[in-house]
Amino acid sequence: PCWLPVAVGRSGPTGDGVGEYWFRLLALYGLTVIIETPILMVALSPRHRWSHRLFAGIWLTACTYPVVAIVLPSLLSPVESRTSYLLAAETFAPLAECALFWVAFDCPARYAGAVVYRDCGAIIAANLASFGIGEYLQSLG
Repeated sequence: PCWLPVAVGRSGPTGDGVGEYWFRLLALYGLTVIIETPILMVALSPRHRWSHRLFAGIWLTACTYPVVAIVLPSLLSPVESRTSYLLAAETFAPLAECALFWVAFDCPARYAGAVVYRDCGAIIAANLASFGIGEYLQSLG
């Protein structure tokens, strides 16, 4: 989610702050999973087993989170270039997660059309929810 680098800090871990940096990073990853997983559990198409939905909630975020939280902030300042950062992060995460999900669960093209669109819609909705909640939490202080 876009709010994560601002909460963690753009420069990343240095000196005595390394432990705090990684703690915050993991805590915010956990928060993102807590927000997104219930949406995926309910909104992914019924053909996916519950265990796959739960796995997707944890795994998809684990795959894109390092890019959004560590790589992109080193390229685009979430504070100074907020619009550019948000565009990059909030486009990258759902597109990458849709592609990863498709490869992991839909690749033998036996499913197409509405089912794939539903699954991608669920992933996009989960990302939008974590974005929205993150923006709200950031506005609180």
